[in-house]
Amino acid sequence: MNDLLICNFCGRKKKEADLFVSGISGHICNVCIEKTYYILHDRKCNHKQKYMEKEYIQVKKPKEIKFFLDQYVIGQDHTKKIISVAVYNHYKRVFNLKEDDEEIQIEKSNILLIGETGTGKTLIAKNIAKLLEVPFAIADATSLTEAGYVGEDVESVLTRLLQSADYNIRSAERGIVFLDEIDKISRKSQNPSITRDVSGEGVQQALLKILEGSIIHVPPQGGRKHPDQKTIPINTENILFIGGGTFDGIEQIMEERQNPFSIGFLCKRIKKKNIRKNISAIDLKKFGLIPELTGRFPIINFLNPLDKKLLKRILTEPKNALIKQYKKLFYLDNVILNVTDDALDYIVDKTFHLGLGARGLRSCCEKIFVDYIFNIERMKPVLSIDRNIVIKKLNYF
Repeated sequence: MNDLLICNFCGRKKKEADLFVSGISGHICNVCIEKTYYILHDRKCNHKQKYMEKEYIQVKKPKEIKFFLDQYVIGQDHTKKIISVAVYNHYKRVFNLKEDDEEIQIEKSNILLIGETGTGKTLIAKNIAKLLEVPFAIADATSLTEAGYVGEDVESVLTRLLQSADYNIRSAERGIVFLDEIDKISRKSQNPSITRDVSGEGVQQALLKILEGSIIHVPPQGGRKHPDQKTIPINTENILFIGGGTFDGIEQIMEERQNPFSIGFLCKRIKKKNIRKNISAIDLKKFGLIPELTGRFPIINFLNPLDKKLLKRILTEPKNALIKQYKKLFYLDNVILNVTDDALDYIVDKTFHLGLGARGLRSCCEKIFVDYIFNIERMKPVLSIDRNIVIKKLNYF
C-alpha cells in the first residue's frame, strides 16, 4: 500500500525517491525538499544583499537634503541648513566609519528644536526620515515617568522605534526618534522638594543613558518592565534623537539674563524680535532642564514664528499642501476645486489670529469643506470657493 504513495508536489512515486516524508494529509520527496531549500536560501541571500546595499548607501549631501526639505517645509531656511549639516555628519559617521578606526571617535550630535506650535518641528523630522528611508518614531515626553510610577517607562521611546522598523534591530539602531514636548519634563521647581519629581527631573535623568549611546534593554511590546519579561537589547549609539518643544516663558528668563540690573517702574526691558534666537544653555537650565540633558543636545536651534506670507505659501506651495490635498480629494469624486486668492487670504488671516501656526490652516479648511464633502453626490462638476463663502463658513470659528 505504501508503494502507491506519490509526492504531492511532483507526482514521483515513493519507490522512485531516495527519501519520502509523510505528513498528515500529504507527502513530499527528497528532490522537492532540496528544490524548496534552494529557493528559500537564494531568496534569503538576495534579501540580505539588498539590505547590505541599503545599509551602506552614500549619504546625501547637505544641499541635497535641504533641497528635499524645501519641497515640504516652507521657510525656516536657517533651521533646514543646520539640520541638513547635522544629519549629513551623523549618517556619514554611521555608514562610513570602520570599527577598527580607534584613533578618532566621532561623537553623535543630537538636535534640539525650539519654536512655537505649528512652526514645523515635527514636519522637518518626518521628512528627514522619509528622505533617508530610516525608521522613524515620535514619542510624547509628557507621558513619561520614572520606572515604577504611573505612566510610560523611558524605554517605551525605543519600543516605538523598534515597531516602526518591523522589529529589525539593525535597522532600528540607525533610526530617528523625535522627542516631542521635551520642555514638559522640566523641573517643576528650582527649589529642592521633599517629594520626587517623577515626571520632570526624574525623566531627564532616565533619558541621559539613552541619548548618550548605550545598550538599552527594551520590552518588545512596550509597557512596564519586570524581571521575568523578555527584552530586546538595542544600541542607541547611532540613533539620532531630535527634541522639540515650545518652551513657553523662556523669553522672560532671557530678558532677565540680558538685563540683570533692571529695577523700578521706569526701567525699559530690551525686547528684540525673535529673542529666542539667542537662547543659551544657561536659559535652558533656569527653565528646568538639567545641564547633563542640555549637554546631550549640542545643536540647539530656534524656529522662527510664521507670518501671513509664509502661511499662505504653506497653504499652496509644498508637495503635500492642504489645498492640493483637497483638490485631489474632490478630483477622486470627479469634482474640480477652485479657490480664489481672496479666499486664501481670508483663511490665512483667520489662522494667523488663532495663533496655532500651520496646524490652524487644517482646522479652517476642515470647517470650509466639510459640508461639500458630506454632500459630494450632489456636487456640480466645478466647485468655486470665493471670499464670501469662506467668511460665511468661518464666521463662528
